[in-house]
Amino acid sequence: MKDLQKDCCGNGDHNHDSHEHEHGGDPNALKTYLPGIVSFVMLIAGILLDYFNISFFKGWIRIAWYVLAYFPVGLPVIKESINSIKKGDVFTEFFLMTIATLGAFAIGEYPEGVAVMLFYTVGELFQSAAVNRARGNIKALLDVRPQAATVFRNGNYSTVNPEKVEVGEKIQVKVGEKIPLDGVLSTDKASVNTAAITGESKPDALKKGEKVFAGSINLENVIEIEATKAFKDSSVARILEMVENATARKSKTELFIRKFARIYTPIVVFAAIGLTFIPYFFVSSYVFEDWLYRALIFLVISCPCALVISIPLGYFGGLGAASKNGILFKGASYLDAITTINTVVMDKTGTVTHGVFNIQQIKPEELPEDEFMNYLIALEKQSTHPIAKAISSYNLKTDLYKATQVEEISGKGLKGTVNNKVVLAGNKELMKAHKIALPKDVETIVETVVFVAIDAQYAGLVVIADEVKEDAAKTISGLHNVGIQKIMMLSGDKNSITQKVASQLKIDAAKGGLLPEDKLQEVEILKKEVNTKVAFVGDGINDAPVLAASDVGIAMGGLGSDVAIETADVIIQTDQPSKISTAIKIGKSTRKIVWQNIILAFGIKLIVLIMGAGGIATMWEAVFADVGVAFLAILNAIRLQRMQWN
Repeated sequence: MKDLQKDCCGNGDHNHDSHEHEHGGDPNALKTYLPGIVSFVMLIAGILLDYFNISFFKGWIRIAWYVLAYFPVGLPVIKESINSIKKGDVFTEFFLMTIATLGAFAIGEYPEGVAVMLFYTVGELFQSAAVNRARGNIKALLDVRPQAATVFRNGNYSTVNPEKVEVGEKIQVKVGEKIPLDGVLSTDKASVNTAAITGESKPDALKKGEKVFAGSINLENVIEIEATKAFKDSSVARILEMVENATARKSKTELFIRKFARIYTPIVVFAAIGLTFIPYFFVSSYVFEDWLYRALIFLVISCPCALVISIPLGYFGGLGAASKNGILFKGASYLDAITTINTVVMDKTGTVTHGVFNIQQIKPEELPEDEFMNYLIALEKQSTHPIAKAISSYNLKTDLYKATQVEEISGKGLKGTVNNKVVLAGNKELMKAHKIALPKDVETIVETVVFVAIDAQYAGLVVIADEVKEDAAKTISGLHNVGIQKIMMLSGDKNSITQKVASQLKIDAAKGGLLPEDKLQEVEILKKEVNTKVAFVGDGINDAPVLAASDVGIAMGGLGSDVAIETADVIIQTDQPSKISTAIKIGKSTRKIVWQNIILAFGIKLIVLIMGAGGIATMWEAVFADVGVAFLAILNAIRLQRMQWN
């Protein structure tokens, strides 16, 4: 964060603590604003005393008054200037402000000297407020992640901050809760949704002693885990760190302006010196004080502070606007990079689908649907398999039957007695083993199928599949609308299922049955095509290699794995794929506003610089040209957070 506020003239890494303020609910806000308020009141009073030509306000009294008005806002800047010079950074904003204002005092322009420093400080306050507003948007977004852990201590369970949990302590996780820390399962069994970690749509049935991962969701019964990692190693802690360092990765525009400022600043200082003394040799009516005044005006106007502040502030406004919309960019460079994307490649499971099994179709052969499901559910209730859980979620009108003598046949399904009838429920292999004839049309079903036989007769089937997300279709049309030329889906799921989902969503191309290295190879091939910039969207550990290799990696972060989130450049916190096009729109809007700020700053400064050198502009115009440009740029950047992109 301090990168935004250090050395706006691009010269080194001096400390800027005296100008880094916290606003918005800060109990020390009065202390922050008090120097500016005191200086402003004294300046206005002094100007009024001058205007009415009050007799006592003369000589040393007048000088002392303006010096006292200058101290609250001027001393911190002078201090920063001295510290910067000690570090070898001479040509900083602080140095320019110091020599311009002290020079104004030297030639008797006391109100102008105070005004320059006062308005500079006001500009800093506006800048700081804008930065903190954007920072607040991002942190508010991250605060929705799990922030509590139920830990066993002193014979009781108590809810504590996850940071307080130590390795080896036992944590209780209720149904539907997200596991807060990595650990091992202490209870006999558990069913957890691990789509975030593995990219696999089937929930995991775990046994005592097996590993559980932070971010997994407990699906049934209250479970206990033993923590094996501290909170500082969790996804939440790492993402918070990413937010704090979000501005570390500068955009190309930002880096160019900083390099430009390092050359530009010393040039204008020497130009001001030249403006003071060179006219002596060419102007017959040369008056030193007049040309020094022009040089001081030139210095105030030429300070590139407004320009160099407005650009990172524009990008930070984009970061804040994105976070407000559930999108986390890891740095300004990715706001730029996402505007160049013309090809989007996405994973299927957990990206365009929910990653959770649900009943898609029920096809009983002869029995009524409710009776057919009574037989099947009575059997499936005895199993902890994820498919059994999906079937058991069916809402029965009447729950009449109970299963006995239930036997789980590994890799095939279940066998048991229901209502005095032998019931089989499982895959084709189970039916084949018991010589149950299946209809020919089942060969065309690409999803997972549970076949049912009652007393050695085929009774029907249930189709189980991962559901497409509600906004998946909107995602594809939205991407085309923002200029994406090609959309491709790569999945580890069966190719037949992958092709069906791609066809349903009208995705340009799709490939299934891929390992992580296969996905990586496909993206590398795309990147070799001329003028192709690729974004990859994924959510699991299996997507990490390709997320890292793509031009922009986008992770579905609401349930996404720690590794995917850490590897990606952009994180969609809401798990809505339609936010991808929103992210592109925000990137383009940010870039547009940054260039508006650049043109505005250069244009106004150039005009007033010419006026100042020609003796037309006064110190007041110089102040408003510098601070006014900064203020307009700040307002323009804040405008990003008010825009609507949906």
